[in-house]
Formats: sequence, C-alpha cells, structure tokens
Amino acid sequence: MIRTIANRFKWNAARYFTQTCSINSDASLCQNAASLKVDQLADIKESELKEISDPLKFPDYFGVRKLFRIKDLFDARIHYGHKDGTLDPNMKPYIFGSRLGHLIFDLDKTAEMLQDALNFTAHIAYRGGIILFVSHCPQHTLTVENAAKQAGEYAHAREWDFHIFTNSEKVYNGVTRLPDLVILLSTLNPQMQEHTAVKDAAKMCIPTIGIVDSNSNPNLITYPIPGNDDSPAAVQLYCNLFRDAILLGKSKKPMEVY
Repeated sequence: MIRTIANRFKWNAARYFTQTCSINSDASLCQNAASLKVDQLADIKESELKEISDPLKFPDYFGVRKLFRIKDLFDARIHYGHKDGTLDPNMKPYIFGSRLGHLIFDLDKTAEMLQDALNFTAHIAYRGGIILFVSHCPQHTLTVENAAKQAGEYAHAREWDFHIFTNSEKVYNGVTRLPDLVILLSTLNPQMQEHTAVKDAAKMCIPTIGIVDSNSNPNLITYPIPGNDDSPAAVQLYCNLFRDAILLGKSKKPMEVY
C-alpha cells in the first residue's frame, strides 16, 4: 500500500514538473530539476506518506499546537471574563473562579478548545474552503480585516446584513456560494445581544468558530473558544493564530496525493 502511494506520488510530481517545463525554456535544466525532485520524494519516510495519504487520521497534521502556549494566552489577558453576576449558565464549565469581582477562565480548557478550532480551520483551508471572519466591534475592525487579507480569505467587520446567508440569491440576483467556515471574533454585537450571524449560520448548516466570553451563549457555536473577546491584545492574538492556521493548511496543499 505504501509503495503504491509512493509510486503515485512520484508520478504526480514528475508530471507536474514536466508540464511546468514544457511551458518554460531550456528543457535540459527542466529534466534535471524534475529528476532531482523525484529522487528527493523517494527518500520520504513511510510515516510521512501515510500522513499525506490520509491527513484526517492525524489529530495535529498541520502542527497547530506549536502556534501558541498557555503563557501566550495569559499575556494576552484571554483569561479575563466579565464581572460577577453576568455569567451565562452555559459558560460555567469553562470558569476557573473569580478574583476581585471578575470571572477568570480556565486557560487549560481554553487552550484545548482553541487547538481543536485551529486544527479544523487548517483542514478547511487545506480543502480549499472559503473562510469568513466576522466581527461587529468597531474597535477591532481593522485588525480583523487585515488578518483575513493576510490569510487570503474574507471578512465582514461592519454592521451585519440580515440577508447575507439566508436570502443571498434573491438579494444579489444570482447563485452565491456561502462560506465553508465562519470565525466569529465575538458572538455578541455592540448592543450585547447575540450576533445575527450565529443563528443564520446555524440555519444554513455552516460550521462556526466563536470566541465566547463569560456573558455569551456557546450552544449554537460548532467550536466555541471560551475567552476574553474585548481586549485588543486578545483579539490580535486570535486573528494571528487563525491566520497562521489558514496559511499552514494552504501550504500543505501541493503535497496532496491523488
């Protein structure tokens, strides 16, 4: 089985280089480059070939666990929740305790759920899916839009249009493709109500990743991440991590075996 995969992998690589060189000049140099690349692929370990053939069987195929440490979360003040008395009952499992009248998140649980969300994001990017960053906080508009631009994806950081997901074909007079993943940097709008995109994505069966603060409801979020969604440092860290996860997923695409 591994030998078959290796042979197919080498054949695809050789075909790619042959097609590329047929367009360019100097055929002798192209032939040498193609043969060199195939020889390098022959040295790939069997374990790596297994990963390439079926990445979904590997919990951290893209290495997203190396993107951050718990200390990074602490330094970005992700553990800070809202004041006592504002806790949503569904957020109790993610609370470590309270200090000086403010709720404190359990960063061990946050780190685990963040890793799962980053891994899922990388897989969506690896498969060529459309990823949409969503935020309705004017303070973080530029941060969110810049992260989406750097990742080569899309962002909606303005006032939400109620027809974007649920009635897009009639509004835009044509067939529209909905995103394959929605990343909500906050599940609440400036009026402290649940963001409309949360319900709309659930109606259209679009998977979501959401930063849920202590006063948020995580029930409709596919991959909730308990943490501070107000601090600029926290939002910047989230955006950097999701951007890097997307780029990791896209960087693996040329290694895919058919």
